[in-house]
Amino acid sequence: MFAVLKTGGKQYKVQSGDTLRVEKLAADAGETIQFNDILMLGGDKTVVGAPFVKDAGVQAEVVDQVKGEKVINFVKRRRKHSSKRTKGHRQKLTLIKVTDILASGAEKSGVKAAMGAGSVSVKAVEAATPKKAAPKKAEAKAEAPKAKAEPKAETAADDLKKLSGVGPALEKKLIEGGVTTFAQIAAWTDADVADMDEKLSFKGRIEREGWIEQAKELAKG
Repeated sequence: MFAVLKTGGKQYKVQSGDTLRVEKLAADAGETIQFNDILMLGGDKTVVGAPFVKDAGVQAEVVDQVKGEKVINFVKRRRKHSSKRTKGHRQKLTLIKVTDILASGAEKSGVKAAMGAGSVSVKAVEAATPKKAAPKKAEAKAEAPKAKAEPKAETAADDLKKLSGVGPALEKKLIEGGVTTFAQIAAWTDADVADMDEKLSFKGRIEREGWIEQAKELAKG
């Protein structure tokens, strides 16, 4: 049996026992994670998703956090003020080993969902992780407190269009990448900037427009 899963904007055809490198995931070595975006299942019967196969999943063990081959980026500007810059980059990757392919039951497996690292918050990872069904008795006891509890206020997203050069299209890209507040951008490190440049094809826009400094000022209100 095989499956075609999607992670980090790429598709992978995998079988149980396969080892592969994927875009960096928010997980530690030794953890078991589950990919829920399954495009197709194959074997005795082929199932094609629309776009994903419902309740299917691929479980894998995180072997290690590694880096890809070094890529050298050389930029030379000939017009106006001649300048040149050489910058090296090694993409952060996660080495995983596929342990199981689930044709059904993935939603109730209770295994941590595979989420991309970088700007993804811990709350987003927890929200995407399927939870095991609680016993019926425990559910009955918990009903009364739930009715009295007041919903917690969620943190409002910032207007990212206030950043220099950010319009509706770039704002949508940032939100899809898990970035919703100025505080997140203000806390970016050089590695985070490189990851965002790679994932969202910003081509150095973050440094060129000075987003981090702007975000620090805007975060102060």
